[in-house]
Amino acid sequence: MTLQEYDYARESPSKLAASCLLLALAMKNLGGWTPTLEHYSGYCSQDLHPLVKRLNFLLTYQPRDKLKAVRTKYSQRAFFEVAKIAPLDMLKLEEKLKSC
Repeated sequence: MTLQEYDYARESPSKLAASCLLLALAMKNLGGWTPTLEHYSGYCSQDLHPLVKRLNFLLTYQPRDKLKAVRTKYSQRAFFEVAKIAPLDMLKLEEKLKSC
């Protein structure tokens, strides 16, 4: 979804990928940012927090009437319907990020 948003073009691809992974871990309650993830990504959890919040905001407040192709594609069973997963409430996200 960030490919459709110009604001994310200035982010490095590795930081964007790491932030997406951290957000996915938080959304699915799969734990936090481990030392192994920090080592291989090169990012500590605190470096990713602002971008994770922006990504969650994008999921929460994205207009539903335009640019539906990505959401439609990832709403299909073949892609495990990941687009249907509800974004986190911003306060819950803050709590989860503090524990990382």
